[in-house]
Amino acid sequence: MKKVHSSLIIFLALGVFGIITTEMGIIGVLPQITQKFHISTSQAGYLVSIFALIVAISGPFLTLLASGINRKVILLTAVLMFAISNIVYAYTTKFEVMLAFRILPAIFHPVFFSIALVTAAQLVPPEKSSKAITKVFAGITVGFAFGVPLTSYLAEKISLEAAFLFGAAVSMIAFIGILAWLPSMPVKEKMSFSKQLGILRKPELWLTIIAVIFIFAAMFSVYSYFAEYLGQVAHMNGSWISIMLMAFGITMIVGNFLFGGFLHKSMTKTVLIFPLLYAAVYLFTYYLGSYVFPMAVIVFIWGAVHSGGLIVSQALLMTEAKEAPEFGNSLFVSFSNVGITVGASIGGWFISYLGIHQLIWSGIMFTLLAFLLIIIKMKIS
Repeated sequence: MKKVHSSLIIFLALGVFGIITTEMGIIGVLPQITQKFHISTSQAGYLVSIFALIVAISGPFLTLLASGINRKVILLTAVLMFAISNIVYAYTTKFEVMLAFRILPAIFHPVFFSIALVTAAQLVPPEKSSKAITKVFAGITVGFAFGVPLTSYLAEKISLEAAFLFGAAVSMIAFIGILAWLPSMPVKEKMSFSKQLGILRKPELWLTIIAVIFIFAAMFSVYSYFAEYLGQVAHMNGSWISIMLMAFGITMIVGNFLFGGFLHKSMTKTVLIFPLLYAAVYLFTYYLGSYVFPMAVIVFIWGAVHSGGLIVSQALLMTEAKEAPEFGNSLFVSFSNVGITVGASIGGWFISYLGIHQLIWSGIMFTLLAFLLIIIKMKIS
């Protein structure tokens, strides 16, 4: 039975890996997409922002609606939608079709993520639930570390179609694993909608939500155009960009543990220092970004700090959503994606009107806004 549970957790983590590969893998192949569809970089950026926008809009509502449905059915439906969407990306010849099929998996993103965490916790004894959740959550970081750069590498070395079919294959393996190993899981006890929605009455929660939006906007206003920036400003070729994406992702894994330790020692200091640290990374990127070797070194530091944004934001928001952790988690997924949408859109605007090198200032602007919001929240609390 223990082996079965371990296998299930691996397949749930693989499903999360597939989600991140589908959502973020697009960032590493934006140059190939602009060429295939003959569109601008800012237009291609809509593939990032539309996904995040749909997650933001649908997340909490669909998580509430799905809270009474058999979890196996939801997980299987979600992961299948990711596989189908990747197949469409691989073979469509119309940008509009690709854009439309960014909406479909985005609807299921927060539902799969929230329910996968709950399911993992239920598969093991209570004292081991946190470890099980951590393993599923690792699918995010590993997705950034390997899914995103591997997608970029396949697009560069084989074809754009191969890159997307990789994403489809990952989701199908997760689908088969969940279908074969996960028993039927009807919901026995359902928390009332009113109890879950009650946390929205807290003004401190809304200040925290706005701070989370600014943190993610700071992160993704620049990261959304990572491949374009390295190509045009640092003059790196496709192979180098793939290596940099992998380096970025690997140091994200390291950063996850580092910031976890920092939060354990002092949450207040870590939350305050994070946006200032990110602003410093961006300043180095702006002034040294046109030099290949310094930029390569910066990417390693950038990745570690970037992962800090994920863990710091979730810790910040969950302190205000303890009464309804599942709904709170869906709020984190939703509003972090609002930040991604805002960031990618504003970043695209900076590129269109000021040039790609000036993109960095959009990130610095959002880090400073996040810092101000965090200070205001701490003063009020």
